[in-house]
Amino acid sequence: MKNKKGFGKFAFGAIVGAGLGILFAPKKGSETRKELKAKIDELVNKAKDLDVDEVKENINNKIEEIKAELEDLDKEKALKIAKKKAKDLQNKAEELVNYAIEKGTPVLEKAANSVKEKTIEVTKQVLAKLEEK
Repeated sequence: MKNKKGFGKFAFGAIVGAGLGILFAPKKGSETRKELKAKIDELVNKAKDLDVDEVKENINNKIEEIKAELEDLDKEKALKIAKKKAKDLQNKAEELVNYAIEKGTPVLEKAANSVKEKTIEVTKQVLAKLEEK
């Protein structure tokens, strides 16, 4: 019932607005009144054709679609950021290996390679989990 009252106020406002627009147009009064009556009749006929429940359901459906798209957007954004971070981590691990090689210490090189391999493994796992969702 609340929706019908709200719609009635909307329809009344639209009729008043259309009426004022037509009344201030530079035409004869009789022409203006005739046009106003036609516009009011047109609006009343359109209002009768409206199904308030259908309009409400369509609006709710659109809102749910928007919410779902926003969630997908957040997931896509998170995945994109995670991919970039994974690449950054892998690059840093590669830099560590290169530094160990440069310094010529086999123990550091072996440890750095181990870190690099583990970094790649972990980032692949994280990305796979994000892509599942």
